[in-house]
Order: sequence, then structure tokens, then C-alpha cells
Amino acid sequence: MIHTRICDLLGIPHPIVLGGMGTATTAPLVAAVSNAGGLGTLGTSAFNAATLETEVASIHERTDKPFGINLLLFQIQEDMFAVTLRARPAVTAFAWARKDQDLRDYFQRAHDAGSKVMHMAGEVPEALRAAEAGADVIVAQGTEAGGHVGWMASLPLVPMMVKAVSPLPVLCAGGIADGRGLAAALALGAEGVLLGTRFMATPEAPIHPNYKQAIVESDGHDTVLTEIPDLASQRVWPGAMSRAQRNQFIERWSGREWAVRQNAREIGRQVAAARAAGDIDNASLSFGQDAGLIDSIKSVREVVQDIIKEAEEIIKGRLQGLIR
Repeated sequence: MIHTRICDLLGIPHPIVLGGMGTATTAPLVAAVSNAGGLGTLGTSAFNAATLETEVASIHERTDKPFGINLLLFQIQEDMFAVTLRARPAVTAFAWARKDQDLRDYFQRAHDAGSKVMHMAGEVPEALRAAEAGADVIVAQGTEAGGHVGWMASLPLVPMMVKAVSPLPVLCAGGIADGRGLAAALALGAEGVLLGTRFMATPEAPIHPNYKQAIVESDGHDTVLTEIPDLASQRVWPGAMSRAQRNQFIERWSGREWAVRQNAREIGRQVAAARAAGDIDNASLSFGQDAGLIDSIKSVREVVQDIIKEAEEIIKGRLQGLIR
């Protein structure tokens, strides 16, 4: 069995973490990942304080294993943070802080509640900022990932970040969907991986079946970094671009971002309605380049088991066989 420092730190058998994706993580998916031996993480951007409390209770009903709660710092609300602290998750995960925010205060309050602190960063300076503020785990997110990302790919970013924040453990996020990705991340110095897109293509994921099928049918080349989804939602993420499928919605407004700003409210309503209806041509579909590695919808347990098995085979087989 693959066992790293992250397993001991988070109390999990496998060094696999679910990314806390806002509208794509609910109790069934979070609990399924934790029950499969990874760490399920609940994204909070789709909730208010009352619904977050209900969702956390639902997770507790489904699993007694460790799980995490993810908060977006640039839009953090005190009542949401209070619910998170009362829940006392194994991990309080943070991401996308504004430059003027005091990370140390948030991290200390999470520690005081008994949580480990995980912080996602797409560049080394942000990782150092989080390490100095007291983070226990750093997530190095490459630009291959779906949703909101920075500009550097995982291959150079992970070893740079591992060196910069040593001895803190680093998780690799972006571009990982199978055991090859886990083995590669470990070779780069990471202690495990954080997955988003792969777990979206599971029965437990709370997204429309058409969205899941779009991931399966993607060749990995059909995503683009764009501001259009954020302009339509009227929510600007600090320093982030959005990786989304290059579908009719994106192509319709590409080069006409000024028009999206001008008509954001109506366009946002149309996009939300399209997503709810499973209209994948006119919705904003956030997923990573690793969609090109996903060819079927599998249960969360199958995903975790397959990743671990393949990584073990690579490490014990192919890689070991290359040494003479």
C-alpha cells in the first residue's frame, strides 16, 4: 500500500483528496471519498450558513471518517466560517485569498477548533505566505486543473513548491486522473494528490448526467482559460482564470467580453438555467485537461482503488525495472 506523511497527518489510508469544488461537492460525494479511504472535502460556495450546517450533518450521517470543508477566502463570511469551526472538520481548507487578508488569524482559529489547515496555491509566493501563516498542508495547483486556476503547470510548480515550503507536505492538484498521475506526483516530491475532474465523473457527483458525459467524451484539448464564466456570474476571483470547456457558450462571447459585462445579469440567468437543464452547449462547464484521461463513469470507490493499484504497479514494476 502507498503510504505517505499525508496519510498520517490526515488520518486516511490513501493519499488522495477530493477538491472542495463549490457546486460539485455535496454530502454523498464527500462521504464516498472518505469512505473509500481518501479525504472528502466539501466546497461551500453554493451554501449559506443554514444549508452548510445541514450538509455537514448529512456528511456525518454517511461517514465517521475524516473529511474537510473548503472556504474561499476572498468571499469568506463570518457566519459560514463559524459553522465550519463548529463542525470541527479534520481539515479546514482555504484558497484564493486577497493580498490584504491576514491568513494567520483564519488559520489559528481553525487550529483552535481542532482542524488541520490546508491551503491551495498556484504560485510559490502564495505557498510561502500560507506556510508562514501556519498552514499544515500546501496544495500546489497547476493550470491544467478545471475551474479557477493560475498560470503555471504542475510539472515545474510541484517541485518548486516542495522545495520552498519544506518540510511541510505538499499535495499535487491539476491534470491527475489515474495512478500514473499519483506516481508522477510522488516522484515530484508531493505527498499525495488532490482530484476534482475525475471525481466529477462518478455516480456520486451532484452534477447533471450530461455534464458527466461531456467529461467522458472530452479529448482533453477542448478547454480554455477564460474570464467569461466569472463575468457572467458577476463574481471576480483574485488573480484567477477559469478553465472551462470551449463550448457554444464560451465561443459565443469570446472576444466580446465587454458585452458579457454589459449583460451579465441576463447571461448569468441563462447559463444557470442551461446548467440545471443539462444543456451542455450553453452552460459553463468547468473541468480540467485530465478529462482526456477519463473514458468512463466509475464509482468513487472504483476510482480510488484503480488509482492506488495502478500507482503501485508503476512504482514496483516499471520504475523499479528501469534501475540497472
